[in-house]
Formats: sequence, structure tokens, C-alpha cells
Amino acid sequence: MSLALTQSYPANSLALEMTATIHAARAGDESAFCHLCETYQAAAERVARHILRTEEAAADAVQDALIKVYKAIPNFEDGNFRAWLLRIVTNTCYDHLRRQKRRPAISLDALLEESYTEMPDTRSSHDPERMLLRREQREFLRGVISELSPWHKEVVVLVDVMGYDYAEAAALLGLPLGTVKSRLSRARANLRDRLTAANYLPGPVRH
Repeated sequence: MSLALTQSYPANSLALEMTATIHAARAGDESAFCHLCETYQAAAERVARHILRTEEAAADAVQDALIKVYKAIPNFEDGNFRAWLLRIVTNTCYDHLRRQKRRPAISLDALLEESYTEMPDTRSSHDPERMLLRREQREFLRGVISELSPWHKEVVVLVDVMGYDYAEAAALLGLPLGTVKSRLSRARANLRDRLTAANYLPGPVRH
């Protein structure tokens, strides 16, 4: 037996094992699907990080993509499963980018912008002092968000941080649209009060 044939057996064996795992996952075997996720998780995360640039955004996108893969795998036709999975990951990442461009974190950014409305000068937005202040504000704001009650934090994170609209957030949380709006309003008021108390926002004018 030649050395080339001897060396080809392990590769062929692995390919056959992976094919069997894919077929089992298509048939609804959850342990097989988990094995596929573990096999391709690192590759999926590399693709997501390349597109989205941050670990947190990449992790969220990969999680969303794997849910899509789980739902779609019964319809997967024989072919390159890795390429199919990574195509779903890529499309999901671009969906995240489009959502961010459509609706970036408008409310929180607007809240922080209020701290500049009272400034008499018109220094460039690239001024080092202003950039440092903005960075401090954002770090403080992240800490305040983490201290919100769970039902307030979840709507702020979905709508103001991740960029979902009210209807999408309501669907994700299983809540009425009015409940999401009222919780978000109260959460934003809480954030505004905390920012004002920390002198990151101007307080009310008193006469």
C-alpha cells in the first residue's frame, strides 16, 4: 500500500463522519447540530469580527446566524456545509450593519449631545478635550445602564444600543408595544437624571 493511500484514509474518514453529522442534524438530531456549531464556531467568529470589528458585535451576529442555520438546516442540500454556514454568518453581519446605519443609537447619542448645547464655543468635534469628555460620558453611561432594573435595561439595550425599533423590541421581548415605549421613556428619564447629577448634562435653568 502506498504512503499516499495510507495518508488519505484519515481525511476520508473525517469527511464521511462530517457528512453523517450533517445528515443527522438535518433530521433533527440536536447533539449533531451542536457538534457542527462547535466545529465551525471559530471560523464563524473570525468572519464576523472581520466585518463588524468588535468582539461583542461579532458574538451577537454569530448567535443570530446559528439560530438561522438551525431553522434552515432541514432544507440544506448536499454541498459545502462550511461555505453555506459562513454565507449565513456573512449575511447576518451585513444585516446588523444595515440596521446600525438605518437606526444608530440615536436617543443615547442625542442625550449626550445635550451636554454641548450650553457650550459657547464652536471647537472642532475632534478637539482632544471634547473627545475625552465624550469617552468619559459613554463609560459612565454604560455603567448607569448596567445598574438599571432588568425590565428597563433590556429595552434600552435593544432599542438604544442595538438599534432595534419599538416593534422589533416588543416582538423580541414578547411585550405590548405600549409597554416597551413606556419602559423606555422611564429608563431614558432615569439615565438623564443620572447624567445631570454627574454634571454630564446641564441641569434645569432656575429663575
